[in-house]
Amino acid sequence: MGLNLSFLAQIAKGIAKQFGDNCEVVIHDLTKNLEESVVLIENGHVTNRKIGDGPSHVVLNALKGDLTKLEDHLGYLTKTSDGRILKSSTIFIRNENNPSKIDGILSINYDITGLLLVESSIKSLVVSEADKLPSKEPERITQNVSDLLDDLLEQSVALVGKPVALMTKEDKVTAIQFLNDAGAFLITKSGDKVSNYFGISKYTLYSYIGSK
Repeated sequence: MGLNLSFLAQIAKGIAKQFGDNCEVVIHDLTKNLEESVVLIENGHVTNRKIGDGPSHVVLNALKGDLTKLEDHLGYLTKTSDGRILKSSTIFIRNENNPSKIDGILSINYDITGLLLVESSIKSLVVSEADKLPSKEPERITQNVSDLLDDLLEQSVALVGKPVALMTKEDKVTAIQFLNDAGAFLITKSGDKVSNYFGISKYTLYSYIGSK
């Protein structure tokens, strides 16, 4: 049956109007082309995204693992490509007939960059759940799947802690398994790019993925 886009458009517009121009609301449709998952957006200037753009890290993660245990991700920090800080929430829209299937995502991204300048006076408004944990760099919101894959590759290298040129086989296995767990191989032709990036064949790539 798919998403009820007319209803979701009504909800998105209401949220955006309530919180103003700094509040972006995005609907991802996961039932069709994953790489063009954005089907509706309000205040897209917040992240410079538009209809037809691709998924974020959260969207890919939503498609990995046990979907029956997947919970909404609320009040976490992200950042734009130009460094602005957003307070974000991701709400998973389940299939009415099959609750273990995720049909879409409603994402809210509120630009709190200006508010952070006066955080001491309005801390209760901008505090996120992540603030209660050790400091963590906000995740960057990407505009397309190519940027997203680049981000994941950078994260895999950071995880290993050394450049690809100095990586051992074991290091590359660690990096590639991280990419697999993050959903990188859900992206079309990602295997070619990852193989070239690590200087290995696609056969070797798949053997590394399965070597847990």
